[in-house]
Amino acid sequence: MTLQAASLTFATALCALAATTGSPNSVTFNKDVLPILQNRCQECHREGEVGPFALMNYKDARPFAKSIKEAVLTRKMPPWFADPKYGHFSNDASLSKQEIDTLVAWVDGGAKEGDPKDAPKPREFYTGWLIGKPDMVLQLPKPIDVPATGVVEYTYVVLPTGFTEDRWIQMAEARPGQRAVMHHIIAFIRPPGSRWLKDAEPGVPFIPKKTRNAEDAIPPELLVGYAPGLPPTECKPGQAKLVKAGSDIVLQLHYTPNGTATTDQTKIGLIFAKGEVKERVMTMNAMNVFLKIPPNDPNYESHAQVTLKEDVKLVNLMPHMHYRGKDFLYTAVYPTGEKQVLLDVPHYDFNWQLAYVEQDQLLLPKGTRIECVAHHDNSANNKYNPDPSKEVRWGDQTWEEMMIGWFDVAFDAKLDPNRKTLQAGLE
Repeated sequence: MTLQAASLTFATALCALAATTGSPNSVTFNKDVLPILQNRCQECHREGEVGPFALMNYKDARPFAKSIKEAVLTRKMPPWFADPKYGHFSNDASLSKQEIDTLVAWVDGGAKEGDPKDAPKPREFYTGWLIGKPDMVLQLPKPIDVPATGVVEYTYVVLPTGFTEDRWIQMAEARPGQRAVMHHIIAFIRPPGSRWLKDAEPGVPFIPKKTRNAEDAIPPELLVGYAPGLPPTECKPGQAKLVKAGSDIVLQLHYTPNGTATTDQTKIGLIFAKGEVKERVMTMNAMNVFLKIPPNDPNYESHAQVTLKEDVKLVNLMPHMHYRGKDFLYTAVYPTGEKQVLLDVPHYDFNWQLAYVEQDQLLLPKGTRIECVAHHDNSANNKYNPDPSKEVRWGDQTWEEMMIGWFDVAFDAKLDPNRKTLQAGLE
């Protein structure tokens, strides 16, 4: 190749790059960056939400330009851990190469603001709730004191709904009053007649005794949860979660003291289904409570599985482990023997409890087996490991471990199964 030809080839490549990403000097915040932030970041990076700073406008974003570049190049942000080879998810937060290139070019070009006329219309949010204005809010009657130090056992609060008829819940959201000390919230639906937490007084914080019988130890159905990265419950039109008349909402609250004493007054927002509900959504799981992770083991493997007893549609998947969680795999084994990987999370991050929502809900026929395989890193190479010299078993606290493959399914609303009759249980 001649020098002239080589120069032309190089120039052509530069033009192609500029056409797709824009040169650093031409990329501006208002025209190129703000649309990306609106679509990918502002859900969390706004006042009152989990993001540590807002990204609503140029004034918000400019001081963090270099941090934004580093976060997107390392794919630390937005958090998304699913292997793209498996599944298609409607809430996929990962940035495209073009979006990353645009953000990097903006920073490299001096993080220019550009013409305000180029900015898209501001995205509108309902302040205080991701789901919009709730139809009903259930709140702790009194704030709970969280000490500055020490261990706070899982705390439960029973909140009566007062429902005199069955209600279908289209959307639900759990919001802590003090995020800094809240590890997670789980809101359970306790139907009338349930013996679970039968000794708990409504509205009063309750810590169950360790020695519970098997019936009392089984939580009922899950309504919604809160943890960093976990989205609210949002059912598709025609689908909803059922709260029967006379049910209670039971909050499981896991506090982690951070050095400053504070108080929390968690609340739950509900939006009722407005049209006909044809399919009921229910949360299931496959779990392994028999973990026994040896000291210094870098790749401990655990398994769990359940077999479905009815035809269902797969709505979402949410793997859960603690500090030593390393990776998590869901596989469907159909009655024909055919296998399909539903979700592969090769690099699990305990700091982000993500749910992966199916873009097109997958039919799982009766007899389908959901198999989960996970690995834990109990070695010194795991920077989050509290103590690699100790054997680790199942437990509530984050220095203990869990292995749970949560998943939501939808099925004919005329069916009235409970969680134990819809699945065959652990095998």
